[in-house]
Amino acid sequence: MRRVQSTFRLVALLVVVLVGAGACTFDPQSGGSGGGGAAPAGAADQATGASGTSGPDQRGRPAPATPTAKPSPKPTRTPPRKAVTPSPTTRTTTVAGCPQGQHQRAVETYLARLGGFGTVTVDGRQSAADCAAIKKFQKRYGIRPVEGRAGPTTHDVAQRLATTNPASCKAGTGTTFCVDLTRQTVWAMRGGKVIMAPTVTRTGMSGYRTPAGTYTVNFRNPKEWSDPYEVWLPYWQHFTQGMGFHETTTYLHDKSIGSHGCVNLLHADAVRMWELGKVGTRVVLVGRRPGT
Repeated sequence: MRRVQSTFRLVALLVVVLVGAGACTFDPQSGGSGGGGAAPAGAADQATGASGTSGPDQRGRPAPATPTAKPSPKPTRTPPRKAVTPSPTTRTTTVAGCPQGQHQRAVETYLARLGGFGTVTVDGRQSAADCAAIKKFQKRYGIRPVEGRAGPTTHDVAQRLATTNPASCKAGTGTTFCVDLTRQTVWAMRGGKVIMAPTVTRTGMSGYRTPAGTYTVNFRNPKEWSDPYEVWLPYWQHFTQGMGFHETTTYLHDKSIGSHGCVNLLHADAVRMWELGKVGTRVVLVGRRPGT
């Protein structure tokens, strides 16, 4: 009986020891996600990088190197900087009372090609002489304001005039009025020679296209009244379908509008063509106005 009790006590003791040890065993597969396990020492510091002590998941990784102070560079002699000259095409120069436009060099090029506006230096820089030439050009072709600035309108007009080819007009032996609808320019020829240099015009707008072709002035009136549009048409010279040459009644360089098929002219050009023309004068129109 005593042996049985001793055996029973020994078995009970073993059970208690085994159960208690099992409850405190660290489970390496839990990953620390369980709520009952204590975090390893320094885990919070390692998560933020605040401690340099390696934890269990950092075994074998080298500790971060301690930065060392960089040696101070020895003073070196800096060579003198060379002056940089801006490109003539980008340099901006302002002459007193005469601003420089974004098309300075191009306008200088076209005015030099056209001639007759004074001394122009093609270098992309505004000068007093350039300003005077551009102002003269703007005044001649009714460009506002007359300030000597090579802006978009001045550039557009200069380019159109400089690239007009008078020979593109198949003029007769007598006086011929020529119109380049593409470039929106007009000039006069006689006997194969230019008697009025190309100047600016504005022809029919979209829906009222001025047709290319060869016509004849068949009616003239120094001051014609337009019935449908109720406006006076100074220096009127009709050539086809109610269309003719006349002085403009609006700002010629406003491209958002146009005529109803007529060839609009600046005052001085309308007067000059009136002096040159007559009933029977040949009219030649070539090309087509963009957008019509």
